Amino acid sequence: MPIPEVDKIWMNGKLVDWHDAQVHVLTHALHYGSGVFEGIRAYKTERGPGVFRLSDHLARLRRSAKLYYMDLPYSGDELAQATKELIHANGLEHGYIRPLVYRGYGEMGLFPLEAPIDCAIAVWPWGTYLGEEGVKHGVRVKISSIKSLDNNAITPAAKSCGQYLNSQLAKIEVVKAGYEEAVMLNNAGFVTQGTGENIFMVRNGEIVTPPLATGLLEGITRDTVIHIAAALGHEVVQRDFTRSDLAIADEAFFTGTAAEVVPISEVDDHVIGEPGPLTCEIQRLFREITSGRNADFAHYLEYVDEAVRA
Repeated sequence: MPIPEVDKIWMNGKLVDWHDAQVHVLTHALHYGSGVFEGIRAYKTERGPGVFRLSDHLARLRRSAKLYYMDLPYSGDELAQATKELIHANGLEHGYIRPLVYRGYGEMGLFPLEAPIDCAIAVWPWGTYLGEEGVKHGVRVKISSIKSLDNNAITPAAKSCGQYLNSQLAKIEVVKAGYEEAVMLNNAGFVTQGTGENIFMVRNGEIVTPPLATGLLEGITRDTVIHIAAALGHEVVQRDFTRSDLAIADEAFFTGTAAEVVPISEVDDHVIGEPGPLTCEIQRLFREITSGRNADFAHYLEYVDEAVRA
């Protein structure tokens, strides 16, 4: 998906022109994937752009960095303010936000602790990751032969750059086979997640999602949907389930910052169908919350214009 250019990117404490935001070819992260990142969205609201769960995303960024022995050179408050100023500087009403913390130029080799830690934030306008038709009618998915990352091989709890090679292989495999997204299993054969999304299924009125110990990222949108379901009077059960369970589900959907809430219409050519009632209710409330139209979840949005004026 092409990236639309904007005017400025924030790098190491400064706003720089889009085309000047460059790194050295010997940057450690370029060779070894030694970086962590976040995906965040800002939404158009009546109070101007509102960044969705910004503090929670930045807290996860800090956790990811800790797991890879990276000391962030900026506080959460500094990164939050930088994000809002960057959105304002680029004049965006809504968009995608990518904070990146990475080991920079100066060291080579697999012992990385002497490499400098650099930090950048980029923002740009970006539509729904799996497409508007997918949001409305659901996406066709295939169980990938590529397994999810094992907890003892790498740390799935971190959102790190290098480990997304795993997701890329799964995505390429299923797109080449004619599907829109992959579902990944762990080595025990249980469903974990999509290539960049968490996953839920509904059967006999019960909403189920894999537990974190299965080997998946602790998604911010996943957590939001668990709270949305509770607000609608439903408990989300976190337990293991198999590819067969998913294929015979009454409803299924992905969640993620880029994807938002996307129904699953088919699994391995087993038809689930058009989005079901629980999926639609969760989508509806999610849209209310992100557009600033739900008072109960108002604390999830941080407003750009108010922070810049302060």
